[in-house]
Amino acid sequence: MPAYVISEVEARDQAAMEAYRTLAATTIGQYGGRYLVRGGATEVVEGGPPPKTIVIVEFPSMARAREWYASAEYAEALKLRQTALERRLLFVEGVIPA
Repeated sequence: MPAYVISEVEARDQAAMEAYRTLAATTIGQYGGRYLVRGGATEVVEGGPPPKTIVIVEFPSMARAREWYASAEYAEALKLRQTALERRLLFVEGVIPA
């Protein structure tokens, strides 16, 4: 069953953010993840407050998403994240494809 990692981010330091994005993208691919949304235009239809930048990554399973997040490879990106961006991060189970 697929799993989704959903990030709502706000850049703190643009140069650090670009370095973080590069490292994160490499590690996501190593763990079978793929970007579905990466900061495209957002429109609020109901509720608030306005969203920040949204990123959605699909992994083959929740176990694989957790493995990626806890990996030594992603640890380097996490070090940058502290100064690069403010983030809310969610892991969500998908549905079994029909």
